Amino acid sequence: MSLEQHKAFNRMYQKDKMTLGFLTPFEPMTNQLPKMENTVELARKIENFGFSAIWLRDVTMQDLNSNDHGQLYDLWIYFTYLAARTNHIALGTSSVVLPLRHPVRVAKEATSIDQLFPERLVMGVASGDRKNDFTALGVEREKRGDLFKQNFDFLERLLKEERPTIDSNLGFIDRRGMKLIPPPVTSIPTMVTGFSQQSIEWIAEHGDGWIQYPRGIEEQASLIQLYRDLVERKSPKVFKPFTQTLYIDLSENTDEQPTQIPLGFRLGRNHLLELLYRFQTMGVNHLVFVPYFAKRPMEEMIQEIGEEILPHFPTHDF
Repeated sequence: MSLEQHKAFNRMYQKDKMTLGFLTPFEPMTNQLPKMENTVELARKIENFGFSAIWLRDVTMQDLNSNDHGQLYDLWIYFTYLAARTNHIALGTSSVVLPLRHPVRVAKEATSIDQLFPERLVMGVASGDRKNDFTALGVEREKRGDLFKQNFDFLERLLKEERPTIDSNLGFIDRRGMKLIPPPVTSIPTMVTGFSQQSIEWIAEHGDGWIQYPRGIEEQASLIQLYRDLVERKSPKVFKPFTQTLYIDLSENTDEQPTQIPLGFRLGRNHLLELLYRFQTMGVNHLVFVPYFAKRPMEEMIQEIGEEILPHFPTHDF
């Protein structure tokens, strides 16, 4: 199976182009748990404007010393909830923490999602970094790099080989007497998030794409170029897109100059448009807005970006 037929992947990703999405929860971070009161209404608004994707996080335990709680609910359960209440927008995982989830269970969950909501899943996977999640589940955080690689290899074989035989200390799959059900509708895109304790060479070879965090413009541009060169060397002619997040506080003043906030900017939409064109030029194929430091109501931000910015970075027809 090929990603050339995957609707969400192709609507989000094309060479030399960039699309836009949002990360849940659609509200600022505080020391309180997110309210999650109007997520469905906002998700529908995002979809109706034509944004290409909504992303969800894999957070297990509340860290009482942090304001970063994710979207509160379990990744796969809330994914299903949102998918059932929207029509076609891609839903991404950013990201499934593979060291904390058995690859057979992840494969079962992913293929079930793909059968119930065909070709809407774009699966980011990561090694994870939240100490409390590892502690609660009894997994050694220091071994997460090795665990990620081992689980990734097991998961990829389950998803992309029709009937693999897999002999691993994680479990045994015998192609003569067992097969994962249900099968995926098409090949499910599996994107590595961050470095996941791996080398960039490994990521370029094994991932279907790369999801990264914000950096300085020049540093990110150099990283993307290195990634592109490695992908071309290891998989000639294969398109493996680059995705990044951007924390944003959109000002009501359309001409407000950018000022830095953690992992992003407070700025007016005219400067946001200029910034997004720079990201597209340097090779970002999909950009995810993160509203955790936003001061304006989310409805207003979606409306303004949807009307004034999105037409410059439309979701691709497929």
